[in-house]
Amino acid sequence: MSDATGNATGSAGGTLLGSLDRNTKFLRRGEIALALGLVAVLTVLIFPMPAWLLDISLAFSITVSVLILMVVLFIEKPLDLSSFPTLLLIVTMLRLALNLASTRLILTYGHEGTDAAGHVIEAFGGFIMGGNYVIGIIVFAILVLVNFVVITKGSGRIAEVSARFSLDAMPGKQMAVDADLSAGLIDEKEAKARRKTLEDESNFFGSMDGAAKFVRGDAIAGLIIVFINVIGGIIIGVAQQDLSMADAAQTYTLLTVGDGLVSQIPALIVSTAAGMLVTKAGVAGSTDKALFRQLAGYPSALGLAAFLMMVLAVMPGIPALPFFGLALITGGMAWLVMRHQKKIEAVAVQEEAAQQVQAPVAEEPISTALQLDAIRLELGYGLLGLINTERGHRLTDQVKALRRQLAGEMGFILPAVRIQDNLQINANSYIIRIKEIESGRGDLRPNMILVMDPRGDKINMAGEETTEPTFGLPAMWVDPSAREEALFRGYTVVDPSTVITTHLTEIVKDNMAELLSHAETQKLLDELPKEHQKLVGDLIPGQISVGGVQRVLQALLSERVSIRDLANILEGIAEATGYSRNVNAIVEHVRARLARQISDAASDANGVVPLITLSPEWENAFANAIRGEGEDRQLVMAPTDLQQFIQNVRQNFERFAIMGESPVLLTSPGIRPFVRSIVERFRPSTTVMSQNEIHPKAKIRTLGQI
Repeated sequence: MSDATGNATGSAGGTLLGSLDRNTKFLRRGEIALALGLVAVLTVLIFPMPAWLLDISLAFSITVSVLILMVVLFIEKPLDLSSFPTLLLIVTMLRLALNLASTRLILTYGHEGTDAAGHVIEAFGGFIMGGNYVIGIIVFAILVLVNFVVITKGSGRIAEVSARFSLDAMPGKQMAVDADLSAGLIDEKEAKARRKTLEDESNFFGSMDGAAKFVRGDAIAGLIIVFINVIGGIIIGVAQQDLSMADAAQTYTLLTVGDGLVSQIPALIVSTAAGMLVTKAGVAGSTDKALFRQLAGYPSALGLAAFLMMVLAVMPGIPALPFFGLALITGGMAWLVMRHQKKIEAVAVQEEAAQQVQAPVAEEPISTALQLDAIRLELGYGLLGLINTERGHRLTDQVKALRRQLAGEMGFILPAVRIQDNLQINANSYIIRIKEIESGRGDLRPNMILVMDPRGDKINMAGEETTEPTFGLPAMWVDPSAREEALFRGYTVVDPSTVITTHLTEIVKDNMAELLSHAETQKLLDELPKEHQKLVGDLIPGQISVGGVQRVLQALLSERVSIRDLANILEGIAEATGYSRNVNAIVEHVRARLARQISDAASDANGVVPLITLSPEWENAFANAIRGEGEDRQLVMAPTDLQQFIQNVRQNFERFAIMGESPVLLTSPGIRPFVRSIVERFRPSTTVMSQNEIHPKAKIRTLGQI
């Protein structure tokens, strides 16, 4: 069996290696072919080229130009052809090399006849000129002017502006990607892909700005080469080859104009491709689909165009047939488009009517009135668009991301959030209810964005002043067009959906202990990995009940301690129940076991835990004020002493908050629960830790003492 497996594996590995080896050889051949092609182009600049090889090379130049134009027409977005600047340089060098080769043939053998530089140049010159070299010069000059003045100059300007705007908008776009990543709407892989796309777009438009100069220089070189060939050819034909002035002008002009046309027509095609590529930045899909979809999407415009063509057709002195034919075609298109749109509208009406037809509503049992929504979000009718909006992320998607975020951070599975409308509140208001009790509300502007200063300063922008509903910071509603300006000034910018999600997140974190039901606790225990089920079986119900585990987890969540490491928490419960059945004592033992996690959560950006300690006087005051034993222990302290303690804590923490610090209040293990019960009433976000919860490897810094 092992031999057979080894052979199969070896065969598969050999096949994979063989495939990789063939791909590598193919890529190497492509590199060698490109290098040889560039060397050949440079060789043409030095050595003469026979006429038959020049014919093949000119045909190849025209074919490559047409291929580039067709690729540009069918790509979905500009980055699909990010190699265009390099390609433009190569085809420009190819055309200039062929120009030099044809110039050498024209000036050397032009006196022998019009086929001196090959049949391609002769055919282009004879067909365009029609026997008159003046017409040929005029046509060539018009082609060069169209390419140089109109297409090349316009596409170069668009590339320049696109490069500048893309570079200016990059910080705002990167901050938007970071905001989506922080909100959990995208993962790290997608964030990296978006950042790479932004970088590629900036580099591409910057390269296109410089590449446009290649085409411009090519047009100028074409004019100079034509002038040199005509003047030089006439001088050589008259002075050296004994031709008459008329014969020399006819022969050398035909060859020169034919050479210029063969070079400028591919240049015009490539310039058109470059212009279409840089103007495609805001168009989705291939060019033909985008143009036809947008131009043919307005039957009224087609109808007016048909009416105008009909008016021109009946006017005296204007040929009626072409305008009349165009009027019929345009009018027919307008009728077909209008008919198609009416069919789409009829189908939509039928679908809507079918959705409204519902089965008779059965009488709900009276027991449904007893059910409570764990979390309910009520929206005014003006905010209902946030649920089905096509702009940005929908509110429902953000709530789903919030559930995943809380599960990863806190180990807490958020119950389903019920979202419903409420016509009894203001149109732009919302209410968050926890078990039917209002826990928070706010007012939004659905078509605006909220701007806040992280420093809490007043916002110096035009808009509607307000207060951020979650943290009570001064904020301002501004128009979405001012987003870039706000980001440039260092403000925090959020959309209305994110305001609701942030408010919901904080309220849920404040009420996690209440939301963790007996059923949810049992579900967490059941979903533990198989290797931990033996621990659960030994612990429950022999040492503690599911309700006891629930109370321990609730106590941890009430102080925002993550319960994701549930196996470690259960081990701590098993250890604590060996000497006590007091839930408070079990919680303190579990917190000591989670010292590494709690210390890490309390650390600042430098990995240091900032501390404010209780003085020995307050330690003794709290220890002496505790009465009772076991579950009956309670704090009995004089109101004046409590008021003095609250005042000291508030003054110290507010002083350090102004300095940008968020310290931890450190106490002895025996009094920590009682200190926490007092502090949470006026500073619920303050972390209270005991000495047992400071991990031995944690870095600490004492800021002061109460």
